[in-house]
Amino acid sequence: MPSVLHHAVPSAYRPVLANRVFRRLLLGFAVSYLGDGMSFVAVAWLAIELAPQASAGLWVGGAVAAYTMPGVVGVLVFGRRLRRVSARRLLLADNLVRTLFLGAVPLAWLSGTLTLPLYVVLLAVSSLLHAWGSAGKYTLLAELLPEEQRLAANTLVSSLNFAATIAGPAIAGVLVTYVSSALVLGLDALTYAFLALLVARTRLPEAGHVSPVDQAGARGGLGLLRSHPELLGLLALTWSFNLLYGPVEVALPLHVTEDLHAPGTLLGLYWMLFGIGAVLGGLAAGALRHLPLWPVTLAIVVGWGLSLLPFGFDVPTALTLASFTLGGAIYGPFVALSVTLMQVKSPPQHLAAMLAARSAALLTASPLGTALGGPLTTALGPRATLGGSGLATVALGAVACVLLLARRRTQ
Repeated sequence: MPSVLHHAVPSAYRPVLANRVFRRLLLGFAVSYLGDGMSFVAVAWLAIELAPQASAGLWVGGAVAAYTMPGVVGVLVFGRRLRRVSARRLLLADNLVRTLFLGAVPLAWLSGTLTLPLYVVLLAVSSLLHAWGSAGKYTLLAELLPEEQRLAANTLVSSLNFAATIAGPAIAGVLVTYVSSALVLGLDALTYAFLALLVARTRLPEAGHVSPVDQAGARGGLGLLRSHPELLGLLALTWSFNLLYGPVEVALPLHVTEDLHAPGTLLGLYWMLFGIGAVLGGLAAGALRHLPLWPVTLAIVVGWGLSLLPFGFDVPTALTLASFTLGGAIYGPFVALSVTLMQVKSPPQHLAAMLAARSAALLTASPLGTALGGPLTTALGPRATLGGSGLATVALGAVACVLLLARRRTQ
């Protein structure tokens, strides 16, 4: 039987999974991602429950943005101190902050003191170190594994993230309907506590050839990215892609409640099917050793936009469920490919700073799109906002294709 299981695992993943420390980290990431998968539904749903109906779109946008966007502030405010902190300590700090402030949400709800402003503030503080936590995670993987194993490792980690949107939203859809969305955020806090405990109890690199950033490299991650045109171009495309994705997180829950008049279980089903597609698409791409980065990236952008277009029309719910599943399969490989390129192209001593800068830049995109999604959904309605996001994304991919072809002709 072990031989059968060995041959069932693609060869690209076998040496990565043979690393005991990586397997332990993978367990912690899996549990934490499950909590985030539940919060994918709960953050927006609790805002809908607390907000007046007339301003629900604005508050949903604010809550979803607060769950991620303050990570940019964390990079700017704490950059001088955290730039030289080891990847392990960065990951621990982010997990502990998430645990404390997400855990305060159900406590305030149970005591009857949870208001919309307090809710947004707690979400915002919980995300202050998230850009550094993300940088610490991927820097730690680069410390643990040789270069030829990083794409497979990144794919496994990002696929776990997508897998969490299979079980997480399904569980959260039931809990927000029959229990409380505030308690779901409490469960998310416990998953971060579990990851923090696991990282604290595992022997991990405190420093090495990747984590430290020397004084010569202290001119800042964004400045370093500007000296690498290929990485800067990929970051610009990814930022625009995520910006246009942002309104989806606002419009989809309101599409479920206002257009379809359905319970939270349907919202959970949408994200669960997206996660199934993303896992299958991500693992399939990760098993391939060589992928042409730019063609695959542009195909993902255009394909994701096309998958959103059915939402703009009055079509059966089954059709939009199918298109959202396909959209997940298309989007699945994107994160692993872009992170792997950053790890390979970045100077080792600058990697943590560049990954933090990348995370900070991308953290502004989706939340900014989410913040714009609030007034857009209020003005246009959820259906038109979803379809418009898809149309704009297709246009982005088309423009990027034209620019890429023009650049290659001049070379």
